[in-house]
Amino acid sequence: MEKKQAWIADTRPKAVELKAGETVYWCSCGRSKNQPFCDGSHQGTGFEPLAFTAEKDDKYFFCQCKRTASPPLCDGAHKQITAAELEAQQGLKTVWYKVAEPGEMSEGEVRAVQAGSQAIALTFYRGQYGALDNACPHQGGPLGEGSIECDEQHECWLRCPWHGWDFHPTTGKSPGGFDDGVPTYPVELRDDGVYVAVKESTEHVRTVADLMAETLVNWGVSHVFGMVGHSNLGLADALRRQEEAGRLTYVGIRHEGAAAFAASGYAKLTGLPGACLSIAGPGATNLLTGLWDARVDRAPVVALTGQVNTQVLGPGAFQEIDLAAAFAPVAAFSQTVLHDSNHVELANLACKHALVERDVAHLIFPDEVQTLPAAEDAEAGAPGGRIGDQRVSPSEASLTAALARIEQAGRPAIVVGYGARDAMGPIIALAELLQAPVLTTFKAKGQIGDDHPLAAGVLGRSGTPVASWCMNECDLLLVFGASFSNHTGISSKKPIVQVDFDPMALGRFHPVEVPVLGEIGLTAQALIDALPPGAREAALDGDLPARWAIWREEKARRRARDRGQGLNSAVIFEALSQQCPADAVIAVDVGNNTYSFGRYFECRQQRVLMSGYLGSIGFALPAAMGAWAATRAVAGFAGRKVISVSGDGGFGQYMGEFTTAVKYDMDITHVLLNNSELGKISKEQRAGHWPVWQTALHNPDFAAFANNCGGLGIRVERNDQLVPALQQALAHDGPALVEIMADVELI
Repeated sequence: MEKKQAWIADTRPKAVELKAGETVYWCSCGRSKNQPFCDGSHQGTGFEPLAFTAEKDDKYFFCQCKRTASPPLCDGAHKQITAAELEAQQGLKTVWYKVAEPGEMSEGEVRAVQAGSQAIALTFYRGQYGALDNACPHQGGPLGEGSIECDEQHECWLRCPWHGWDFHPTTGKSPGGFDDGVPTYPVELRDDGVYVAVKESTEHVRTVADLMAETLVNWGVSHVFGMVGHSNLGLADALRRQEEAGRLTYVGIRHEGAAAFAASGYAKLTGLPGACLSIAGPGATNLLTGLWDARVDRAPVVALTGQVNTQVLGPGAFQEIDLAAAFAPVAAFSQTVLHDSNHVELANLACKHALVERDVAHLIFPDEVQTLPAAEDAEAGAPGGRIGDQRVSPSEASLTAALARIEQAGRPAIVVGYGARDAMGPIIALAELLQAPVLTTFKAKGQIGDDHPLAAGVLGRSGTPVASWCMNECDLLLVFGASFSNHTGISSKKPIVQVDFDPMALGRFHPVEVPVLGEIGLTAQALIDALPPGAREAALDGDLPARWAIWREEKARRRARDRGQGLNSAVIFEALSQQCPADAVIAVDVGNNTYSFGRYFECRQQRVLMSGYLGSIGFALPAAMGAWAATRAVAGFAGRKVISVSGDGGFGQYMGEFTTAVKYDMDITHVLLNNSELGKISKEQRAGHWPVWQTALHNPDFAAFANNCGGLGIRVERNDQLVPALQQALAHDGPALVEIMADVELI
């Protein structure tokens, strides 16, 4: 229910004697024994008391009739106002809701019902119906889950199920004359049922959360993945309003970790800000793994977390943790939204940090701050005038040094990393000018199709001998947007010209001969413009067809292996290479299945997503959910098929999200290699001369699970079943899973 200024609806003036300088707070908060006056302690909660300071010793008359010239003081004008007029002035209307059938409740029964947005404890006591506010005024206990109990004097009371406080079942009053009773609502028994009247707002009061949600949308946040909970309800309602306005799509997930991975996958694919939502405490901490994935892979993500009320922040309230401290290592920007914050500017800065720094930004929303009324003249933020052109050209000196080194080389080779994903046009043009083979890091797989004449495949542990041969035979490496991780294995013994937009990436792990700071696409084009035309006689490109032929013959030999214990990986990824749409988006997990994908799958124009530097198991399916969102929101990805690939260990991490895919009818095909083992870990144990221990998995029938969830599940146990299964799953309009019984050894 929306929190609004709680003005007194009673038209009778209240008299009080005050001393000069004495301040009283006038409000219907229900928190004070001296109603309608209060102590003002709840200022900033959305229920704003009105403060009045006496100018002299006198008797003052207070009311909220809205007709006086000096509120809250009364001039008697309230005597002319009707109840209906008063409601209209307060932006309210009375609505009757049917909450039960005639004769449905028995004597002494209590139940929770809903009347519009108001939760009601409906009682039937001594032949009369009562309608009480469902929230106990002490701790918010659900009175509708309580019971009506009688004492020795046959006095019966509705007992709060949380702490045992009593209320009269129909009047809501407390025993013993205490004034902490619970509000009641008009109730009527009609011919067709029991009705309860509640006052509802006729207009929405724009909140701080509304204002910040509008700002996020203006900055390009189109999808939010998350879980609605008790400490983010005000923010969730603001997101709901954006969704109802057609400006945002919300995807409710089963685990917050999946929300962060989905946001990361969306951001990696599009370069636009992904967003995830959680409650305080455990919900927020569940986001951390996916946020670290986004951070280390330079993906712009905005994390939105609820928090406990600021009034109880610090001593250790339920689900309270220090979120600013917990998120400090993972977020480039992390701020708590406070009562007097510049709310729009916080949202602007969060989005700017995420986009400009290609990093994680984090906003913490204490519960009561979310529903604070926004200033009437407040305007949502937007990126206009906030971000400059980040395409920085290289310096003349570094460009000259790079050109000189390239002109000396007879057999240059180009290595592209994930950071070059948006600059492949000029890089490929440069490769064609130099007749230089193009090797990719594993994270950059698919940035040049393996069917291109200069493509040499993936370099490193997940790669091909074609790429390794090219690196060994070249006399210069031109490296664009690569991180030089040990997984890739770019040789430090070769002369290197490294180009990157991040000054910290240049020579990060060892010196390079020519470091060039500049936007990658601009730098590649500048090299093209400065280099003379003409092919190089000693270039490596002439040997590429022969090297590919050797590797493809080897792959064919591997496909022929069969131990009778499942399909081998060479067979699986040869089939997927043939059946996969040329422009599909493929999210891959970690483990032997991913190594095999890197080696055997031949890309065309597919885009590959992975948990690169973090290497987190369970990434594939949630990231595919983020990619699916991109196919609906970003024009360049519209209509593209989304595929995810994992082992049984990876799928088991977030298999509940298959129900999310079904709920939202996501067109995702998941290819699952089931070998009942954490095969990569077994392999590492053997390599380290350890005994294989605790890597076996007990799995369900994953295909049956997919069918039970409402998707399509197909189980593949023989080679001849594989291609038909892939064809059926890829043609299915909705979530599908192909469970392939795989040989743990033939990878």
